Amino acid sequence: MTAAVIVHAFSEESVKRLTGLTSSQLRYWDKTGFFAPQYADPNRRVAFSRIYSFRDLVALRTLSVLRNQHNVPLQHLRKVANTLSHIGYDLWTKQTLYVLNKKVVFHEEKTDLPREVISGQYVIGAVLRTIISEMTRDVERMRKRDPDKVGRIERSRNVNRNAWVIGGTRIPTAAIRRYKDAGYTDDEIIAEYPDLTPTDIQAAMIHEQKESSAA
Repeated sequence: MTAAVIVHAFSEESVKRLTGLTSSQLRYWDKTGFFAPQYADPNRRVAFSRIYSFRDLVALRTLSVLRNQHNVPLQHLRKVANTLSHIGYDLWTKQTLYVLNKKVVFHEEKTDLPREVISGQYVIGAVLRTIISEMTRDVERMRKRDPDKVGRIERSRNVNRNAWVIGGTRIPTAAIRRYKDAGYTDDEIIAEYPDLTPTDIQAAMIHEQKESSAA
């Protein structure tokens, strides 16, 4: 048994924090077919129906830079997506993009020259900042555990079905008790869950003992 270390899916709230886009932008783009989450539920009315992948985040960060920082009109971005539809998803995640006069420019493969997508004119613009490395950094920053959560026990209806967990994690206190019952030492438990500390384990065991006494 090992703890998951990499986050593969992101809620709408996380996407907002990591891309700078608003809920209304994300939902409008989804509704109009401009950009749909990779793990979207067909019924958008159910809770957590819009779940995004890391690749979605990179694409949306690119679109956020184009739309919100460089004021590229959404109608132009739609035309860009249609014109370069043969590139597919990689348009927003792997292409080197430029902006000139609120219009998107890309490197034409056969000439390796920057060309304005819609007009076809060759131009020189300012390169957008690197997206993937920044997104990786921001995801890691978001995932970093709050030091104030160490040694605390909490629960939320959205985490492990309202089970008691160690603060700032999704690790149930009951799982720590099972490891202890199986003879695991603190170091062996931490090897399974690297985010934990001995203080967390002690707090989990005290909580589990109280729960057992109350039962």
